[in-house]
Amino acid sequence: MIVSWMTTNRCNLRCEHCYQDAAERTDRELSTAEAKEMIDGIARAGFRVMIFSGGEPLMRPDIYELVSYAAGRGLRPVFGTNGTLITDAVAAKLKEAGAAAMGISVDSLDRDRHDQFRGLPGAFDRTMAGIEACRRAGLPFQIHTTVLQWNRDEVCEITREAERLGARAHYIFFLIPVGRGVNVQPEALDVVANEDLLCQIMHTSTEVSIEVKPTCAPQFTRVAKQLGVETRFSRGCLAGLTYCVVGSEGIVRPCAYMVDEAGDVREQPFDEIWASSPIFKRLRTRAYSGACGSCEFAEGCGGCRARAAYYHQGDVMAQDDYCAHGMGLACAS
Repeated sequence: MIVSWMTTNRCNLRCEHCYQDAAERTDRELSTAEAKEMIDGIARAGFRVMIFSGGEPLMRPDIYELVSYAAGRGLRPVFGTNGTLITDAVAAKLKEAGAAAMGISVDSLDRDRHDQFRGLPGAFDRTMAGIEACRRAGLPFQIHTTVLQWNRDEVCEITREAERLGARAHYIFFLIPVGRGVNVQPEALDVVANEDLLCQIMHTSTEVSIEVKPTCAPQFTRVAKQLGVETRFSRGCLAGLTYCVVGSEGIVRPCAYMVDEAGDVREQPFDEIWASSPIFKRLRTRAYSGACGSCEFAEGCGGCRARAAYYHQGDVMAQDDYCAHGMGLACAS
């Protein structure tokens, strides 16, 4: 099971698609002591992987202490970071603290396009320097890419570059328009383009030695089956099943792109929220409606619950309209 903690709303970049609308730290972010109490609850709930995300998690002063604490509680600490703050010293301290892997964002191999999307001139070069620092420190890393129309033709090339750089994996994020992401929604792929890229990604996954996983596109499990591509991932959407997020102020949600609140770790221990929250219980019924409810691939895919809610007035159990199979359109080939 995996939990993602948005450690802070503070960030040194201004990414066009940021789901958290990250900028400055808020005055209600969890303290070190509160974060440790939350980590205790996460461990009691049986979680195994804890993602330190943001904002930019490396801007939180107590990050090394909290990573060490999580590791000491039997969790596997990993990161979602823009990579621009990773120096040799930072990479060494992260490894010493117990960080198991770094997820580093690279959205284009064209530095100018990457920098524009990330909102900071020079971001690409600093990210590449961060990747090299991880390599020198022996700190495993993977590449994360958010896909839109402007970079869709680069995605599979980024996979090959990730392999060349020594990454363990390439995770490809499909846009859900929340936070600042609403401003770039017109750049999101349509349903047919979405399907076509998933096919390309799964074909490419057979040509490289690293793990490749589409994220927020659970239909990839169906596409893999239809193409006869083997993948270790047996489930698409994990929200509320084996995954959830905790915001910087302690609010628990099924995923980073869903507005439904499961609870507040300041008011109730995390493990109790995980076990008893109504929204989690509802998601665990898997009683989907529409095309998702009648789909023969529902058990493995489940449809994107965040996208279903966004396009169906908050109904987290509605059909995911971003599915060529469910819409009766041409699919996996």
